[in-house]
Order: sequence, then C-alpha cells, then structure tokens
Amino acid sequence: MAMPDRLLARALLSTVALLVTLTGCASTQEAENGQALTFLQVKAAPDSFKGQSAVFGGKVLTARRQKDSTRIEILQLPLDRSLRPGYDLTQSQGRFIALQREFLDPATVPHGTRITVTGVVSGSITLPLDETDYTYPVIDIKRVQVWAGSEDMAPRIHPYMGMGPDPYWGPYWSPFWQPWPYW
Repeated sequence: MAMPDRLLARALLSTVALLVTLTGCASTQEAENGQALTFLQVKAAPDSFKGQSAVFGGKVLTARRQKDSTRIEILQLPLDRSLRPGYDLTQSQGRFIALQREFLDPATVPHGTRITVTGVVSGSITLPLDETDYTYPVIDIKRVQVWAGSEDMAPRIHPYMGMGPDPYWGPYWSPFWQPWPYW
C-alpha cells in the first residue's frame, strides 16, 4: 500500500509544479510582449495609457527626419505569434506614429516596409490626412524590428515536393547534361 501512495503523491506534486511553471511563463511572456494592451484600446484613449508598454506593427507609410527625432507613420496590422505583421491590409485598425528619439535614417524604413515597434505610449497627435484631421496614437520607440528580405516574404511550398517523381527528379535535371564523354 505504501508504494501506490508514493506514486500518487509524486504524480500530484509533479502536476502542481508543472501548472505553476506554465502559469508563470504565460504571464511573463504576456507582460514582455505587451499583449495586454491592444491597438484599439490605445487608439480610443491614447492619453489614458501614457507610460505603458505596447507592441504594435504594420506597414510603413512615411518616415521623416525631424529636428530631434524620426517620425514613422505606420498602418497598423495584426501581429502573429512571432510578432510579425500580417499581409491583409483590410485587417488594419488604423494608423499610428512611432517616434525614434535617436538618429534613425528614414531610408532604412522606406514606404511599404513591414515593422514591429516595441515602445511606450506617449499620447496622441492630430495631423492632416487627406481632407480631414486624424488623431494618431504616438509610441516612443524602444526597439524596432524591420522585417525585410526573405523574412518579409510569405512562405512558399513546392506543391509536388515529396510526392514522387516530378519534372526535376533524377540525376539528369541539368539543362547542360550530356552523356559521356564531355568533349
């Protein structure tokens, strides 16, 4: 009888330890990624979230060097699990401004670049947008992740990969292949 009780106690203790560990990891990751603060919350009342951390991303619309900072106007897009902005522009919930206090060359974030910004909400600014005034939430940048090159491209999968012979299967796939001898 003593042996099954020990196994039961050990299993119960292991389960409790695992649950405590997973709960701690989930809350730490949520706090680090700024996931508790959504773009719609900040857009609705940016002044009430001043000083709070946020992680937003999207597509760069403009980047301009100002006297003491670089101002980046971004079309917000939802982020995936790896904090990479999506591709569907219809999923956007608005625009925001990201300010880099240190020098940031606007040429490094040209129009159309996908970026993720980690920073602190510093309020809002109203600027003209076409024929109206638009209130932009403002994020002071702590970190910028530029998704460029192969990271920005949607993954492509060869439709016939691993499904048997295809036109390129076999040792004679090269257009320069010739039978022996090579003279």
